[in-house]
Amino acid sequence: MFETLSDRLEGVFKKLRGQGRITERNIEEAVREVRLALLEADVNLKVVRQFIDHVTRKALGQEVLRSLSPEQHLIRFVANELREVMGGNARELDLKVKPPVKVMLVGLQGSGKTTSLAKLARWLKVERKRRPLLASVDVYRPAAMEQLRVLGRQIEVPVVESHEGQDPIEIASNALNRADVGGFDVLLLDTAGRLQIDDEMMDEVARLQTVLRPHHTLLVADAMTGQEAASVAQGFHDRLKLSGVILTKLDSDARGGAALSVRAVTGAPILFAAMGERLEAFEIFHPDRLASRILGMGDVLTLIEKAQQTYDQKQAKELERKFKKNEFTLEDFAQQMLAIQKMGSLGDLLGMIPGFKKIASQVDSEQAQQEMARIKAIIDSMTRQERRNHLLLNGSRRARIAAGSGTSVAEINRFIKQFEQTRKMMKKVARGGGGHSVPRGFGLGG
Repeated sequence: MFETLSDRLEGVFKKLRGQGRITERNIEEAVREVRLALLEADVNLKVVRQFIDHVTRKALGQEVLRSLSPEQHLIRFVANELREVMGGNARELDLKVKPPVKVMLVGLQGSGKTTSLAKLARWLKVERKRRPLLASVDVYRPAAMEQLRVLGRQIEVPVVESHEGQDPIEIASNALNRADVGGFDVLLLDTAGRLQIDDEMMDEVARLQTVLRPHHTLLVADAMTGQEAASVAQGFHDRLKLSGVILTKLDSDARGGAALSVRAVTGAPILFAAMGERLEAFEIFHPDRLASRILGMGDVLTLIEKAQQTYDQKQAKELERKFKKNEFTLEDFAQQMLAIQKMGSLGDLLGMIPGFKKIASQVDSEQAQQEMARIKAIIDSMTRQERRNHLLLNGSRRARIAAGSGTSVAEINRFIKQFEQTRKMMKKVARGGGGHSVPRGFGLGG
């Protein structure tokens, strides 16, 4: 995420590292480099100018702190400005209104609007214990209605029936009535998109907004489009007065232009970030955490939250007990591997750990997923008894497992050896012992 901007800023700070004291000249030179980094990241020009003006004024206007090196001095102000330009503190979707809370999603075609609607519904259901109802008024694209019905079934959230050619206002009114009668406390409405902003689309969503009077009108914007996302956001905001933005494909955005431009251009806060295709890959947008990740400082809080969502306290204690007693089995390992996959890509998770940014950039997440899939195939080819006691795996059993998983006996042997090494290491860690070495490449390619 934001590798281009992150790498450029790291280069700027590295140049300052060898300079013993803060001077006006070295700060000005570094700020010029920061400006170029932001422009390369496709940040809106107006935002770049304001960003640089604020950082320069603060960095040169402050009394020099003896305890700070030139690098630390500049990082301090760049970090603060990154956080502020993205909105300062995280903002929650205000649900403290008389139900049903009406939320209308708008955006261009291809921005991920329908999927984001389902992700938001799932988030409201799981994280906020709400009863959402979904409806699509995209009467021009039948596939959108069917897509929403499919997604609704996946997350077990009802979808209001609608069909091609039906009046969008009629669908919205029916949906609101069903939400009232059925006791649903949130109504989520998916609107039609276009390849670009046009008067016809704007007139329709404006009419819907007037009739439905939603509590929230949220723009779904593709982070991969850079500062173009800010231009789109401005166009929608001028007509509809957006209450917030959902940024999609944020995990695939190497530059960061959208995240650093949208809020500054429109004033509408970025409320959520959609990270990947999975319906669980949806989270509250935290400007301070993202600023920390951009500067290579990690994002431990998000990592902890992801772990807490995946593991409960009882599971964690049982796992610790198994490590201490050396009772960790292949069955346990398969469960932990599944839990890690639910948390996100391996590269993304490593990027949240301070000091692991370079390692994260070297991780091939797709290859890691393939390795996990192969290991899962091996474990799935075992009997329950073999998964619970790997010592049963003699030569004939390993040959059977290799045939069942499409691997070789040599790969089975290597995997079991690595598993045994991991068991020994985790036993030491659980008992508070030493041992800092991690088994090389816990996978078939290691």
